[in-house]
Amino acid sequence: MSLDQQFEEDEHKMSFLDHLEILRWHLVRIVIAIFICAAAAFIFKNIVFDIVVLAPVFDSFITYQYFCKLSYFLSLGDKLCFDSMTFNLININMAGQFTMHIIVSIFAGIIAAFPYILFEVWRFIKPALKKSEHNFARGLVFWGSLLFLTGVGFGYYLITPLSVQFLGGYTVSDLVQNQISLSSYISTVTTITLSCGIIFQLPIVVYFLSKLGIVTPQLLKAYRKHSIIVVLILAAVITPPDISSQVLVAMPLFVLYEISILISKMVHKKNKS
Repeated sequence: MSLDQQFEEDEHKMSFLDHLEILRWHLVRIVIAIFICAAAAFIFKNIVFDIVVLAPVFDSFITYQYFCKLSYFLSLGDKLCFDSMTFNLININMAGQFTMHIIVSIFAGIIAAFPYILFEVWRFIKPALKKSEHNFARGLVFWGSLLFLTGVGFGYYLITPLSVQFLGGYTVSDLVQNQISLSSYISTVTTITLSCGIIFQLPIVVYFLSKLGIVTPQLLKAYRKHSIIVVLILAAVITPPDISSQVLVAMPLFVLYEISILISKMVHKKNKS
């Protein structure tokens, strides 16, 4: 018997408390990784805030530039061009800016450390997997990270600027001026960005549920109509109340659901063989 096989047998023979102890150290390493990334974001606050978080406020933001170029390409003039926002970001709490600095740093730390978080999750579940599943599970770390970062990019570069333009520029009367609190703005940006990253993990979740036999391709197909309602609700929750933003979020979710069906079908076939 090899050392690896002996180690795996010892892992299977461990008590519940032993597994909790191992899980605790995985969580400790995850927290340390997030703290390091968050500390870096905290130190380089000028880059994080001026170049990243507050960028969608200005018409020089890359998304607005591409929309404007698309507008002229489609011979629409400047109809799809955006101006810099006219609202003022204000802070009304004594510790407001410092608090927002910490919150944004934590969110940045989670996003930056996410590939390592998935790696630690894989290390924790690795002993429970068959040897033939190790390489495929390792691939899930890569694909999970790629999906998450894609979702974050989708939320930041597409949904966030549209949300900022709609909500920041919306008025019920010319007599009312928008004075947006810093906490409200940051809450909108971080919620949309992180939510999109998490939602893009749907194929990974379906893979594990299919592996456990909880989800089957037949079940996903049967509830396809119901999923449309769920997707529209999710799109409405994480986007402003305008149809264009909700459609932009809903479309990739529908695609991810169909991809999840294919993944579940592939896992189901492999389980049968």
